[in-house]
Amino acid sequence: MDAQDRVADFFDRHGFEGRPAYQALDLASEVGEIAGDAAKSTTYGEHPEQLAVKTDELGDALFSLLSLCNSLDADADEALAEAIAKYEARIAERGDPGSEP
Repeated sequence: MDAQDRVADFFDRHGFEGRPAYQALDLASEVGEIAGDAAKSTTYGEHPEQLAVKTDELGDALFSLLSLCNSLDADADEALAEAIAKYEARIAERGDPGSEP
């Protein structure tokens, strides 16, 4: 059972209903908590070598993302493959995976 299926099973076992708009906001909140850990542990980037992010916060963000994928009937593995292909194309075209300004 992959991670996305595990999240779907959790929802099924507990009778939860996915609400995409709520899940998108929850995902943003969880990523914000990761950013908060990063900001605090590095003194707002002054000491990047001291980065400390709690693994449970990473798990919360992953859970929220996979919940959103399930609610939108999106396959997380396919979405990841699309993203990697996009970054590979950017590297091949420009030598950099970042978005253009």
